[in-house]
Amino acid sequence: MNTSDFDHTDLEAVKAKIKDSGQSYLIVDSEDNSDDYMNFLFTGYYEGKEVVFDAALYTLKIQHTSEMYEIAEHEAAKRFPEYRSIAYEEDENGDIAPLGDLEEEIGLYMAEVMEELEEEEAVKVQEHVDIDENSEESVGLDIGLNVEKVTPEVIEKFIEDFKNDALELDATFYTFQMEDDDDED
Repeated sequence: MNTSDFDHTDLEAVKAKIKDSGQSYLIVDSEDNSDDYMNFLFTGYYEGKEVVFDAALYTLKIQHTSEMYEIAEHEAAKRFPEYRSIAYEEDENGDIAPLGDLEEEIGLYMAEVMEELEEEEAVKVQEHVDIDENSEESVGLDIGLNVEKVTPEVIEKFIEDFKNDALELDATFYTFQMEDDDDED
């Protein structure tokens, strides 16, 4: 269902769209949505007031990878003063165009940094729900859960537990191994 044609903070509009969907939430159209990440809306009560929750739920594995990448970017920026985020461009066939020599060197350096972080288990993540009170009608939720995939069942369970004040977050710190493309063959 397209969510780009209405105000995401309009409580009544969101409630009507959710009711029409037959679910307890509404997916926000985003190219970022995947098995590892989902942006969705649901309604509930926050500090005694009915609000729209704008939730971003993702796996701890994708959070772990993202944090390792951020550290690698930071290290690359220190080592290569001319570093700017690597921009991958497509050629006329839709294939990724080759990187320049400097970009390739930076990319290899970042891969080494990430591999070292992984070996040292230097980056650890844990389940969390961060609340962002960004406007009067909408409350942002940043949610990291230790799940394999973000499925409709995971979203429904989160919403139910969150609304019933029954959400139990695992305090364990986790680290993950990056998947090697060669291992998948």
